[in-house]
Amino acid sequence: MANNINTSVLSNNAALGSGGASSGGSWFEAMAQAWGQALDAQAGRIEEKSAALSDGGDKPADITELTAMSLKMTFLANSSHTAVSSVGSALETMARKQ
Repeated sequence: MANNINTSVLSNNAALGSGGASSGGSWFEAMAQAWGQALDAQAGRIEEKSAALSDGGDKPADITELTAMSLKMTFLANSSHTAVSSVGSALETMARKQ
């Protein structure tokens, strides 16, 4: 998952720097967008699994897999919050010192 986020940051940063739709942005915005994409992707996987469960796939293995996917979503959400908050605080500190 970290590799997906790194790839997303690089591609978002390239788009921001090349005058794309998000022109004028920063690597910080690219990082936040990458985290958002990772969270959206995981939410989509959870929705698909949940739909499969509601269609009668209620085996214990399916329920356990959905639980694991939900826990992964929680981990990603907490990690994204920590990363964005930490970097934001660091940028704020740097801006005050200049």
